[in-house]
Amino acid sequence: MKVVQINAVCGRGSTGKICAAVSKILTDQGIENYILYSLGKSDLSNAVSCAKKYEIKIQALKSKIFGNYGFNSKRQTKRMIKRMNEIKPDIVHIHNIHGHDCHLGMLFDYLREKKIKVFWTFHDCWAFTGYCPHYDMINCGQWRTGCKHCPQRKNFSFFFDRSASLFRKKKSLLSGLDLTIITPSEWLKSQVEQSFLRDYPIKVIHNGINLNVFTPKVVPYDFEFLDANKKIILGVAFDWGKRKGLDIFLRLAVDLDDRYQIVLVGTTPDVDKYLPSNIISVHRTANQEQLAQIYARASVFVNPTREDTFPTTNLEAMACGTPVITFDVGGSKEMLTKHTGIVVAKDNYEGILCAIHQLCEKDAIKSKECREQSEKYEETQRFYEYIALYMGET
Repeated sequence: MKVVQINAVCGRGSTGKICAAVSKILTDQGIENYILYSLGKSDLSNAVSCAKKYEIKIQALKSKIFGNYGFNSKRQTKRMIKRMNEIKPDIVHIHNIHGHDCHLGMLFDYLREKKIKVFWTFHDCWAFTGYCPHYDMINCGQWRTGCKHCPQRKNFSFFFDRSASLFRKKKSLLSGLDLTIITPSEWLKSQVEQSFLRDYPIKVIHNGINLNVFTPKVVPYDFEFLDANKKIILGVAFDWGKRKGLDIFLRLAVDLDDRYQIVLVGTTPDVDKYLPSNIISVHRTANQEQLAQIYARASVFVNPTREDTFPTTNLEAMACGTPVITFDVGGSKEMLTKHTGIVVAKDNYEGILCAIHQLCEKDAIKSKECREQSEKYEETQRFYEYIALYMGET
């Protein structure tokens, strides 16, 4: 058996780490496998770059001008196909292919013609919409019957609304395949079951985390900004804005007294401009051990995301013994129980504020229970589920 994975990145970011981990398991079992990727660099010997940085930028600009998101990048896709012709894979596992690095029509015409078994992990909703990876925040349901007059068109196209034609193209292209769809959450599975892809088999494989890194144990880092006498209210994201609930933290900074300290991780200098002096900003760090220490020192992790499929930040906080507060959106609540966090109705700010007081002042949730729940999502177990799926064992 030969396996090819296709993703925008390799070895970094959540999807790139999944590819690398699955590849390692396959290699350890003596199974020939490759990763075809487009962005950045990889040290893996079986990883093959199929694009150059400047090409991605050009394709992104073309997509914005012509409005044909997902149907540019012919040169990069030809390289992918050339390598697959050389490899002759039995299985192709697709992850994220909407980083302006793949022509959807060319790729799926090839996979259909060669009768290759395809697994596709949906990390968002892009596969079954005209344009949008996410639509929850604007409460759009057009994807169920046919996208048109896209309310988020300006995020994807300067001039033209091609959402209707792109929807029809995807619906046509993604038929007649030997395809199994994988989703990281029950919520996303339920969305696929309402889309034009409903007739394909759908398997839920939750995202996992490294429980050796994310742990309540003290690690050798110290952060002077984490005042031991204050309740630390933590937020972690890497694209702070309204979608991730930045406005909620700005309101909390006004309403919480000096017994509390808000810390936001994953900020940038641009985000810093909006933050009041009583919010501590920690720019993005690649050091997961340091991030785990911040999680472990926090009193509560607040995740007011307005659209998400299955946020691993919730799992990371729980693994470090920290309870979670989140809005009831997407798959954000699926890993929580009444013993590990509080789920609040979407956009209910007063509910977030009340939950913070409840968890911080009444000590309603124990670190041990959070950790025990997180252990159900150990990443290696999740990666082995992919291998079992390739083997037809599930």
